[in-house]
Amino acid sequence: MKGGLLLGIFIFIMNSIFGTPMALSIAFTLRFFAIMSSFSFFFMTTSADDLGLALDQIHVPYSISFTFTTAVRLVPTMAVDAQTVVDAQRSRGLELDKGNLVKRVRNYIPILIPLIISAIRRSVELAEALESRAFGATEHRTAIVTLKLHFADYIAIIGTILGIALAIYVYFRVPLPTVVIPIQLPKLFG
Repeated sequence: MKGGLLLGIFIFIMNSIFGTPMALSIAFTLRFFAIMSSFSFFFMTTSADDLGLALDQIHVPYSISFTFTTAVRLVPTMAVDAQTVVDAQRSRGLELDKGNLVKRVRNYIPILIPLIISAIRRSVELAEALESRAFGATEHRTAIVTLKLHFADYIAIIGTILGIALAIYVYFRVPLPTVVIPIQLPKLFG
C-alpha cells in the first residue's frame, strides 16, 4: 500500500500540473485507490489454488487459468527474491540510497541481473516440470477439491449486487455537485 500511496500522489500531482480541475484530480486519485485496494483485498484473501479451481469450474480453458495462477504466484516469489538479492548486495557494501539519480539507477544493476537470471532459471525449471507431467496431453482434467458456495459467499454476492445497484441509482438519479471553472477567452477585436 505504501507504493500505491506514492503512485496515487503522483497521479494527483500530474493531473494538477496538466490542468485537470481539482475535483477531477481528486476523483481520479480516489478511483485509483479504490481499484488498488479492491485488488489487494482480493489477492490477500484468495489463494492461487482456489483461484485456479474457480476458473476451472467456470470452464475457463486450463491453459489460461494455469497461466494466470502462475503469474499470481510469480509476483510474491519475485518480491522475496528481490529482497534477498538486495540484502545480499547491501551486505557486500552496495549503497542504494546515496548519490545522484544516475548513480542510484546504476546501483540497481547488480540487483536486476541476479533477478533476471533467477527468473530465467525458474521459467526453465517450470517448463521442464510441465513437460515431465505431460501438460496439455488431456483435455478433461479432474480436481481433488470442488469449490462450493457457503453462507458468507451468498452474503458477499448479495452485498456486491446491492452496492452495484446503489451506485447505478446514484449515478442516474442523484444530482451530484459539479465544479464549473469559468474559462476566459481572449478578446479578439478591440
